[in-house]
Amino acid sequence: MLCKRIITVLTFNNGVLFRTKLFEPDYRYTLNFVDAWSVDEIVVLDVTRSGQGDKDSFFKVVRDFADRCFVPLTVGGGIRSLEDVRRLMGLGADKVVINSGAFEDPRLIGAIAGRYGSQCVVLSIDAKQSDDGGHEVRSHAATRATGRDPVGWAREGQSLGAGEILLTSVERDGWLQGYDLDLCRSVADAVSVPVLILGGCGNWKHMEQGFLQGHASAVCTQNIYHFTEKSIQAAKRYLNSKGIPVRMEERA
Repeated sequence: MLCKRIITVLTFNNGVLFRTKLFEPDYRYTLNFVDAWSVDEIVVLDVTRSGQGDKDSFFKVVRDFADRCFVPLTVGGGIRSLEDVRRLMGLGADKVVINSGAFEDPRLIGAIAGRYGSQCVVLSIDAKQSDDGGHEVRSHAATRATGRDPVGWAREGQSLGAGEILLTSVERDGWLQGYDLDLCRSVADAVSVPVLILGGCGNWKHMEQGFLQGHASAVCTQNIYHFTEKSIQAAKRYLNSKGIPVRMEERA
């Protein structure tokens, strides 16, 4: 059985690490490097709004992480072309996350997959609850309605070459009240690629629910003040005790 993953998502605004709430920078952090956390992967996202920052500051963040990081590193934010991907991969990224760029040109998904392999393409889907109780995909940092439903867009993204889906509940971003399990399950059950879920994780029970009820392949969190080496190991011990297969750290 494949191990379930715990992934830390770090968001940077103008090269500075922030926690977000409802897709807005909420709290600034000073980051002690995370390589000892026992986390399975790290996702680094540039959330600087278009025209409001210097991309070179984010490229420096990626380069510094890649130099010191020994777990898979996924990078996203503002990717619009193969040249953007080439530069990030050259800095040390293992995978890239695309969101708005995929809406602007869905062929970009296949182009990246064709050049680097589907395993390198993570399609990010930001879903906001609609008045009828369903969900609508939002783009451009959740500011633009797309008229698309998450299940349909996830299926299309997979057919175009995406190797993973990063699914975020817009309303739950930063609130620590648990994942939107119905949303997670609907997307995870609709595709055959791994679905990573983000938005709402506040404790280990939420992770358990994400796996068992949300059918996720990986649970993500942005609340880095929880993630010391001891707490990640505690999370994995908890999940293991619930029968959820996770990669346990081997100690000499």
